[in-house]
Amino acid sequence: MPRRAYRSWTGGRAVTGRRESVASRRADGPLAVVAMGGHAFMQKGERGTIQEHERNADGVAAVLMALVEREYRLIITHGNGPQVGSLLTQQELAGDEVQPMPLDVLVAMTEGSLGYILQQALLNRLRHHDPPRRVVATVTQVVVDPADPAFDDPTKPIGPFLQRDAAEAKVRDLGWEIREERERGWRRVVPSPLPLEILQHQMIADAAREGHIVIAGGGGGIPVMQEADGRFVGVEGVVDKDLTAAVLASTVGASLLIILTAVPNVYRNFGTAEEEPLRALTLEELERLADEDHFPPGSMGPKVEAVIRFLREGGARALVTDARSLPDALEGRAGTHVVGRI
Repeated sequence: MPRRAYRSWTGGRAVTGRRESVASRRADGPLAVVAMGGHAFMQKGERGTIQEHERNADGVAAVLMALVEREYRLIITHGNGPQVGSLLTQQELAGDEVQPMPLDVLVAMTEGSLGYILQQALLNRLRHHDPPRRVVATVTQVVVDPADPAFDDPTKPIGPFLQRDAAEAKVRDLGWEIREERERGWRRVVPSPLPLEILQHQMIADAAREGHIVIAGGGGGIPVMQEADGRFVGVEGVVDKDLTAAVLASTVGASLLIILTAVPNVYRNFGTAEEEPLRALTLEELERLADEDHFPPGSMGPKVEAVIRFLREGGARALVTDARSLPDALEGRAGTHVVGRI
């Protein structure tokens, strides 16, 4: 039985009846890549129910309509940290009953499920939009370097906290790397290698240029490496979704990279009495602030690094803000705006 009561459809136009209109009246604005975190689907204090995910996705879709109304061609990436964490907890609790899945498969599972949830939320928001837009979610593989230093120094914590005995058993039986977090227990850590290439980038670019909204690179994409014979194999690790968004934006020739985060601006001296929001600056100014360690590695650091990488590769401009401020930021009234080399 479906989880919602069945309701018959008695009016409106069939989806197939709009196909000609989609082809002939596509969006022709600039191409933008939007990166948002996995917490966009699951807010602080929530349990992570499907109803909460759908409600939050609808809120995200409502915000993204600000870009749709301005006829941007859109590629959307998203995080998946809370969702992969939930799957790992399920595996830990049901370990005697079900076979656990490797991390690359869990990333693929969440990329599919969150892509579906956001795709449906966008479609529902777009159903009366003229010209019509379609949405597609892709399971995306991201190539990483087997020689990346991250594989020798895993630092990304994932999954539930464990007691010491249970954690040491994982090290012994499964070869896990673990780290202790004071007063919380022991946790698995995995490598977070840099993204080099998005395997599906051409299909993603083609769909976006046709005016379709593309959801890709969820959770940073599935990390894979290429073996000597040319085969691709999955990697037990996670890729930072903001860095994947930067690589994707550069590869497809996007003119704008938007990173949606929890705060309305990038800040100098964040969290101190001297905190100062940054509103407009050049790539060179942002690089200087990054060199002065203004952006902590665990929070704003990866987002600033993503902006720098995108602009160094020839991107025109980047915007960092929170979802609520996005409509004003698109008009230049909010957010942190960074322009490339002048």
